[in-house]
Amino acid sequence: MLTTEETIKGLFARLTGDDKHLAAATSTLDVLWVLYDRVLNVSPENIDDPGRDRFYLSKGHGPMAYYTMLAAKGFIEPETLDTWRTFGSPLGMHPDRNLAPGVEISAGSLGHGLPLGVGTTLALRAQGHHDARVFVLLGDGEFDEGSNHETMAIAGRLGLDRLTAIVIDNKTASLGWPGGIAARFAGEDWRASTVNGRDHDALYEALTREPDGRPQVVVAEILPFAEGSAA
Repeated sequence: MLTTEETIKGLFARLTGDDKHLAAATSTLDVLWVLYDRVLNVSPENIDDPGRDRFYLSKGHGPMAYYTMLAAKGFIEPETLDTWRTFGSPLGMHPDRNLAPGVEISAGSLGHGLPLGVGTTLALRAQGHHDARVFVLLGDGEFDEGSNHETMAIAGRLGLDRLTAIVIDNKTASLGWPGGIAARFAGEDWRASTVNGRDHDALYEALTREPDGRPQVVVAEILPFAEGSAA
C-alpha cells in the first residue's frame, strides 16, 4: 500500500514538460497538503455548497502542486495530470476556474488573490455564512504589487476574521520590508505568525487557531527539505 508521500510524489511526477516553474510549485506542496488533508472544509461532494471553505491560489504561476492535490483529493482524475501542457487540456500553465474542477479562481496575474479573498469574505459575511473560511496562498514576491497592501489595510479595518492569508516566503521578493512580512501585516491589525513551511504540525496549528476578530496571516518560511515533507 502506498504511503501518502509516495502517492503525492507519484502524482506530481505525472506533470511533465518544460517551463514548469518547478521551484514555485515545490515550495507550496507542504502547505497545500496540510490545507486539503487537515484544514479545509471542501471536497468534491460539497464544492457547490455556499457554506464551504474557499481556497484561492494567488500564486498561480506554479500550479503543479495544486493540480497534484486536486487529483489526490478526487477533484480531478489522476489521468488528467498526464494531459498537462497538451492542446485541449483543462490544466493550463495558470489555473482556470472554468476548466479545472475544484479551482475556485483563475490565477496567474500576481496581486489578485488577496483582493478576491477579501471580497469573498465580505460576501459570505453578508449572506450569513459565518462558518465559511477563505484561505489565500501568496508568494512573497507578490507584495511588490500595491493591490496587496491596500487589501491588507481594508481587511484589518473590517475585522475579517474568517480570512487567512498564507505567504510562501522563500526570500525572492525584490524589496522586502523592515521587520519582515509578518510585521507588515501586523501593522495593519492582522494576527500574524511565522512558521517553518515544511513543518506540517506547525502549519496545522497556525491555520486552525480560533478567530480573534482579526484576519490572520501565516508566513511559511521555506527552508531546505526536511523529514516529513510532502515533496
